[in-house]
Amino acid sequence: MPQISHLECSRCHARHDASTPQTVCNQCAGALYVRYDLSSAQGLAVRNAIGTTSADHRWSGMHRYHAVLPSSLNGPIDPVTLGEGWTPMLPSRRSPNVFLKEEGANPTGTFKARGLALAMTMARHYGIQKIAVPSAGNAGGAAAAYAAAAGIEAHIFMPKDVPLANQIECMAYGAHMTLVDGLISDCARIVNERKADEGWFDLSTLKEPYRIEGKKTMGYELVEQLAWTYPDAVFYPTGGGVGLIGMWKAFEEIEELGWVQPNDGHGGYIRPKMIAVQAAGCAPVARAFDQHENASQMWQNAHTFASGLRVPKPYGDYLILDIVRKSNGTVVALSDDQIFASLRDWASHEGIYLSPEGAAATAAYDHLLATEFLTPDDRVVLFNTGSGNKYTDVIAQAFVDASANTLSP
Repeated sequence: MPQISHLECSRCHARHDASTPQTVCNQCAGALYVRYDLSSAQGLAVRNAIGTTSADHRWSGMHRYHAVLPSSLNGPIDPVTLGEGWTPMLPSRRSPNVFLKEEGANPTGTFKARGLALAMTMARHYGIQKIAVPSAGNAGGAAAAYAAAAGIEAHIFMPKDVPLANQIECMAYGAHMTLVDGLISDCARIVNERKADEGWFDLSTLKEPYRIEGKKTMGYELVEQLAWTYPDAVFYPTGGGVGLIGMWKAFEEIEELGWVQPNDGHGGYIRPKMIAVQAAGCAPVARAFDQHENASQMWQNAHTFASGLRVPKPYGDYLILDIVRKSNGTVVALSDDQIFASLRDWASHEGIYLSPEGAAATAAYDHLLATEFLTPDDRVVLFNTGSGNKYTDVIAQAFVDASANTLSP
């Protein structure tokens, strides 16, 4: 496992000490990246050893990539794990160049398990006893689960209209849950106001560096599952955007390690076009992208049945926009009608029960084919970030609203 060299601000590049818990850059409040000495992991011999240990054969999940995950100066860090990662890459039955990354197979049913597993691992390593998380729903459930596994006290703040499954998870795992009359931004404000007095460590999206490290394993997995090659495009439902940011960091590391096959004809790399997908009722990143801005503005009156996309201003908006532009990608915002139609289409024709956020990605693919941004010959990976089963009450209401033609104003 690589030793952490330091933490680096994603905005001003200031270096920070990784031997103690850190939140954001103390100079500009930018999100922090974990930087390693990766020299011991370079080359095909290390890459080809992935998945070959006895632990890998039983089920190591995302920890099959331990060669690029944190260790301390004193040796390996014992992971808090529930079997997250190494999720299926399912080929579409109708489109030969389309693959669906099924993150609903994770513990707690969503991709949030990856980030919270690493964040809670490091919280336990640092001796943190209490954490707080504002959540649009699924991160709260995952935080409650991994806090229980780590023996850490969890305080979860979620909008009162999150899917019922998220609320039940928090109760079952023994977390202290507060339902807030508002959005995730209101939950974050409460955490920020109370954390000093309550002694909570803030595990908010991009307010600590290790959730990115868990999410980056999605990038390693999709490249490995495509025989260590890049796809042409990656579609990612984007609320807070940590998964997209993490995958871009993974691609940077993979190239440094020499684990991915060159694809530009000259021994270099063309990374996938990164497609950030939002809902029309809450599309701050899409608006900023269209207006050629480097950061988003707070989205007023945010509404969408895809609760994970109901983030009115992502903390890492500047990173999302930069990555999309560097990759020659785009940002797509779709109506709830379009999202729900794609959810029903994939369920009835592919046998896959998408989350609303995952259906936003599949709908975005159809949209970019129709606009000729992509062609059917492009090989793409669509992320279903959670199981549709976690949204039973929300999707049931969507069926009712669709029948009454009131789903999307």
